[in-house]
Amino acid sequence: MMNQEHYIKLQHMYLFGSINKELYDTVQIEVNQEKAKISLEVASKYFHAGNSLHGSVYFKMLDDAAYFAVNSIVFDSFFYTTSFNIQILRPVKTGTITAIGTVKFKSKNLFIADAVLYDEKNREVARGSGSFMKSGLALDETIGYK
Repeated sequence: MMNQEHYIKLQHMYLFGSINKELYDTVQIEVNQEKAKISLEVASKYFHAGNSLHGSVYFKMLDDAAYFAVNSIVFDSFFYTTSFNIQILRPVKTGTITAIGTVKFKSKNLFIADAVLYDEKNREVARGSGSFMKSGLALDETIGYK
């Protein structure tokens, strides 16, 4: 399988995952070799009571970007996030946010990836790092990998 075909299948898996279809109307993803970029238009439905983006959105964007960076280099297995730490640096209230994930370490079953979340002015608003482990679940059509 060519890498581009793999990236397209991963993008489809992400976009048609139940949580993403339910939560996000305007999410976009691009997967490349050891890198993933996810963008989302900020909307008030993602806000906490203080009228800015809820931390769960920061977390999900960072985790997803790091995850798909890792899965870009593995063609047979779904991954699990085993740990993920984030630092939120500034509030976001408007515009589009973009998370960029990159692979930092790889071994047979354990991978580490970092992600940075930017606002539409290209300011860093959050960052995260996670560990990912291969699962026993195959990448196939039953999980949207098609």
